[in-house]
Amino acid sequence: MSWEPEVEELRRREALAKKMGGDEKVAKQKGRGKLTVRERIDRLLDEESFTEVGALAGKASYDDDGNLVDFMACNSVAGRGKIDGRMVIIQGDDFTVRGGAADASIREKQIVTERMANELRLPLIRLIDGTGGGGSVKTLETAGRTYLPANPGWDLVVANMAQVPVVGMCLGPVAGLGAARAVTSHYSVMVKDLSQLFVAGPPVAKRLGEDVTKEELGGSWMHTRNGAVDDEVKTEDEAFERVRQFLSYLPPNVHELPPRGEQHDDPDRAEDFLIDIVPRDRRKVYKMRKIIEAVVDKGSFFEMGKFFGRSCITGFARFDGWPVALLAGDPYYYGGGWTTDTSLKVNRFCELAETFHLPVVNLVDNPGFAVGVEFEKAAHIRHGSRALATVYQATVPWCSVIVRKAFGVAGAAHSNAERLRYRYAWPSADWGSLPIEGGIEAAYTAELAAADDPDTMLKDIEERLNRVRSPFRGAEAFLIEDIIDPRETRSVICEFANLAAPLRQPGPVAFHARP
Repeated sequence: MSWEPEVEELRRREALAKKMGGDEKVAKQKGRGKLTVRERIDRLLDEESFTEVGALAGKASYDDDGNLVDFMACNSVAGRGKIDGRMVIIQGDDFTVRGGAADASIREKQIVTERMANELRLPLIRLIDGTGGGGSVKTLETAGRTYLPANPGWDLVVANMAQVPVVGMCLGPVAGLGAARAVTSHYSVMVKDLSQLFVAGPPVAKRLGEDVTKEELGGSWMHTRNGAVDDEVKTEDEAFERVRQFLSYLPPNVHELPPRGEQHDDPDRAEDFLIDIVPRDRRKVYKMRKIIEAVVDKGSFFEMGKFFGRSCITGFARFDGWPVALLAGDPYYYGGGWTTDTSLKVNRFCELAETFHLPVVNLVDNPGFAVGVEFEKAAHIRHGSRALATVYQATVPWCSVIVRKAFGVAGAAHSNAERLRYRYAWPSADWGSLPIEGGIEAAYTAELAAADDPDTMLKDIEERLNRVRSPFRGAEAFLIEDIIDPRETRSVICEFANLAAPLRQPGPVAFHARP
């Protein structure tokens, strides 16, 4: 006797699951300008590489004879697939089925994807749209009781931060547990005007006295600038491309090393404009991103957190094909000085580099911690000291190039002074305990007060001190290992990248990335 009837029933149920919330709900989703969960998976993964897990999970109803009469698919689609030929785990919320809420979810599907990523040691991508399996007051009626909060599988969510690359994609209004899952990741992204993120939505805010729209409460314009989310894009397809790029720099797990990319760019390539990009007038700014693009492998820079902690640029890049984590000061914001937000950004990024064994390249222009009442109110020195501690705890190979300023406690965070230093300086480098311009009045208060012509004395002191601030004076005392022609920067960093490659050690690390 054949089992063909059961196979036909299997195909019938699979077809019902692929209808998601039904034609009306799917049309409503598309009318909002959003892709369905299955379209998202197809666009993100390599063609025909998706293997679904739990496709038949959902809520079924039967007639008196036990025949299936209706089926509502679980609002979570999960499984395995490939991105650029590399296996990943993926889980997506289906907003067409009860907006992704808990009363239409099967919690085990979320848990199994976290467990698959953890035990198979594969990157995890969460496509979050709705509450991400979070609560709904309708659950009280269907369950007949309430429950004490316990986020499903959160031990695995936390453990995965130390084990595999985790991506959180906000692809609609994301609230509660969904919001927490989005930011408990190594890389998160929102789509402008399509994604919103909040602890609780506008109806709850209204009951508490704030009558706001979803966009006002948690639009991408807010969360990519307050540090909650790393990236903002214009379309879902752009978000998928950014995720593919992010993963290309990382190993599948901490037990392996980041893969080397193509070596398509001459390691000795020199850009002539670097010789005069830094102005002699220390009060004038320049474009650090132009320097970055000139020294990294062409087209390889992937920036993260562009709109948060803006005095420091963070991202991935390649040198002679080797992936690195790149830090760089941006003088357009606080002259490159570290704010509270900058310190938080640096801390998190260094944890990411340490977790996945990425050497760090630091293009330094840091006049110190930003000064003022607003920063003191924000416990600036504590957060800054935490970032400094992370730099000193890091074990990955580290290379610093002092482009211009390195002053004070924050300037000392350009590298761990107690390690072997791959450290270079441009002729434009300027360092010390504090900038001369900001310290003369304090150091010479009595002399200036007693002078017949304080302005002339101040000018004379500045000229005298300027003669000794040259980086060549520091090189004479071996305060810097090497001063280089700016045009040689790519060459020396490519050498560092090749020296660092065999030093990287796979395996878990003493401290790792956290949200």
